[in-house]
Amino acid sequence: MRQFFVVQHSHHEFLGTIEKQLEHREIGFVYIRPFLGQSVPGSPQDKDALFLLPGPMDPTEKDDFPYLAEEEFLVGQFLRNDQPVVGLGLGALLMAEHFGGEASEDPELTARFVTARKTAAGEGDALAEELDGMEVFLWHAGSVSLPEGMEPTLVDDAGNWLAFRPHRRAYGLLFRPEVKPGMIEDMVMEDRPCPDGVGSLLEYSRESWGAGRMQAVTDKVVVALVKELELMQPHAQEGPAYEFKVQDD
Repeated sequence: MRQFFVVQHSHHEFLGTIEKQLEHREIGFVYIRPFLGQSVPGSPQDKDALFLLPGPMDPTEKDDFPYLAEEEFLVGQFLRNDQPVVGLGLGALLMAEHFGGEASEDPELTARFVTARKTAAGEGDALAEELDGMEVFLWHAGSVSLPEGMEPTLVDDAGNWLAFRPHRRAYGLLFRPEVKPGMIEDMVMEDRPCPDGVGSLLEYSRESWGAGRMQAVTDKVVVALVKELELMQPHAQEGPAYEFKVQDD
């Protein structure tokens, strides 16, 4: 069975609806929870892929959450070894920063449904092709611009990036394909900023879930990730190519 590292940033933000779909494909998970004091691994070890999950903090808060920098380092370690990396929400922001994007604490919170639009860079990309014109859910703090020369594969109607592909084995998805209404309710109950009109947002998410639209996004994302990143193929290693962090005494 293939196993993935999954870095989790809060109790209520986990792989959600994606988890069961990947388990059906004989993929297991080892959750790393640095918000509970667990250490972020310094290398892929024997894991086949890395998922960085959403969270309530913004990517500029590394003084308060130093493990965010460790996660960015781990992204580089996986990709150096040509192993898949997927970032969702905060995870996508950290990936964008890792590749040279500029992080900001603004806006304090983005929480809404938007329509995904395929860009020229998304032509031929399975995920962008499948999600073009579909409604996706955003909930994240802060922002990161994509580095110069890196084009998004999906944007919203205002041109803001929703997905990018910085490496053939990596995706950054700012939207939240793993979420279902119950997860949103749990997030609202946490001590974190919530959008104005959060009740209407919840009501709309329940309607979208009842109509099957949110599940359709999850289905398409999982199929595209499995295809494009070859998630069901064990990584054949000739030898790891890891970078070592040197700490001053």
